[in-house]
Amino acid sequence: MTLSIYLARRFLRALLMVLGAFWGILFLIEMVEKIRSFSAEQVGLKEAALLSALSVPASVYTILPLIVILAAVVLFLGLARSSELVVIRASGLSAMRMLATPVVVALLFGALMVAVGNPIVSATSKRYEELANRYRQTGADTVSIGREGVWMRQGTEEIPGGQAVIRAARANLDATELYDVTFLIVAPDRGPIRRIDATSALLTPGAWQLTQAKDWPIGASTNPERDATSAESLSIATDLTAARIRDSFGTPSAVPIWDLPKFIASLENAGFSARRHQVWFNMELAQPLILAAMVLIGAGFTMRHVRFGRSGTMVLLALSAGLAVFFLRNIAQVLGDNGQIPVILSAWAPPAIALMLSTALILHLEDG
Repeated sequence: MTLSIYLARRFLRALLMVLGAFWGILFLIEMVEKIRSFSAEQVGLKEAALLSALSVPASVYTILPLIVILAAVVLFLGLARSSELVVIRASGLSAMRMLATPVVVALLFGALMVAVGNPIVSATSKRYEELANRYRQTGADTVSIGREGVWMRQGTEEIPGGQAVIRAARANLDATELYDVTFLIVAPDRGPIRRIDATSALLTPGAWQLTQAKDWPIGASTNPERDATSAESLSIATDLTAARIRDSFGTPSAVPIWDLPKFIASLENAGFSARRHQVWFNMELAQPLILAAMVLIGAGFTMRHVRFGRSGTMVLLALSAGLAVFFLRNIAQVLGDNGQIPVILSAWAPPAIALMLSTALILHLEDG
């Protein structure tokens, strides 16, 4: 137990050291990028620091597997250089038993990051987008999915500063065709001035094409129902595109993991594809396993005495193997998002492969 506590402390110390180093480097890079991206009138040094602090957690969270493998390399190189590794092995402790402690720490760290770090990253990313849009003085097109259906918002060309609120009972997979749709035109100083109901609305370049529409002039009439007009087809100008609507859903990482199952159900009820969010949800659940695999990969290449030499080569091999697993995970995510492989396979296959190969490497080095 004493040895396990000692190894856990050493690994946590290495993990926090590497995490702090990456945090500081990424913060400085983000600071330079924010100062370059925004003019001096929009963002000063204080605002740039705030924006950088809000954007860094998402960057650090993305590269957690690489941080863990670096921490494992630091741990085992330190044990080898101080000859502690030789003493531990001479005491009769096998490699797999010695690695149990760092692996358990990596699993617990991964679970903590998923349960607590994921919601924090989601909150900071949302806050960053809000502040960035405010400094750029641009309004973001928004799409909301709920029990009531699909909600959208867009600007209007006919009324400067006006907004068009769009509500639909359901939509197709990319929200370019809406059904049982309502358009509510809102003026900034007068409130709602026009309402349009339609059976369907199809997004075409530059306009929504409405079918079987009824138009109520709310703001310009004392009796909107009397003055309402009906038309088989009606066109409403828009600057929305399919890509902008898709981006307005936000990336799956913008949704806290605790809210993700409910969000997936809402997407499916509204008629949208929730495949990207399902892949992300399963990848988050598999995050502790990928971190544990990184520890085993680092150990497989660097858990050897320094008198054997080639320490630099072993470190490079460990980092190369870690990068290969990291890119394999990203490739599997893309394939899962595109529907080319099943969701479960895209999320759980990379950590399973990494765990099996790294364990086989360690057993080969241990027993020959």
